Amino acid sequence: MKILLTNDDGLYAPGINCLFNVLKEKHTVYAVAPEREMSATGHAITLHKPLRVKEVELEAGMAQAVNGTPSDCVKLALEAILPSPPDLVISGINRGPNLGNDVFYSGTVSAAVEGYFLGFPALAVSLVIKNDFADFDFGARYINDLLSRHGQKIINSRYLLNINFPPGGQEEIRGTKITRLSKRNFSNIFDQRIDPRGEKYYWMTGSIEEKKEEGSDTLAIEEGFVSITPLCVDLTHHEQLKDLKNLDW
Repeated sequence: MKILLTNDDGLYAPGINCLFNVLKEKHTVYAVAPEREMSATGHAITLHKPLRVKEVELEAGMAQAVNGTPSDCVKLALEAILPSPPDLVISGINRGPNLGNDVFYSGTVSAAVEGYFLGFPALAVSLVIKNDFADFDFGARYINDLLSRHGQKIINSRYLLNINFPPGGQEEIRGTKITRLSKRNFSNIFDQRIDPRGEKYYWMTGSIEEKKEEGSDTLAIEEGFVSITPLCVDLTHHEQLKDLKNLDW
């Protein structure tokens, strides 16, 4: 199949390069990604400056570096760069998880969602890092095998899937679970500091509070399973819609 590959860690990140190397053996891969890291940019797009594209040579092949966001890359690739439409959009492999509420902030997930908006099935792929160990090769081979077994179903049903790999190597993976998004609350702390010019600034830190409920992506990852969560982009609260229609407006 023809695959558009992107990410939010930047075109030179190990995750996207490993995935490119593995997927190119069976598929035609077009890599279009930010020229630098654009993590946590959400679904931002560039409106007030020109987008520039530079062709670069990676170990796996030629790719396009864009001075924009992950969503910019997908828009630009699908509507201006690629010679023909792809069968699938893949965003990743991200360094770090995208679980629960993360999907609203994640550039990785937003790039996949942008592909979905434009009519294509899409995968957002992320890997939990522990003690600086990241087995991107296992993640890439897993995705390659997933496409071999279920690629046609993913395309025909136009799935939007959020896939997360637990930390550790292949020997530590216990299997795969189909999950729902968990609830992860961010307890933010804004550390106030003073710059060399005497001006005040803030550095955001904090911690994550997780509800590891049965069937959730967070619990699956903690238990050593690959988590696959189907996503939708309809934010309408349908129950409240019914309630509101019954009010006297």
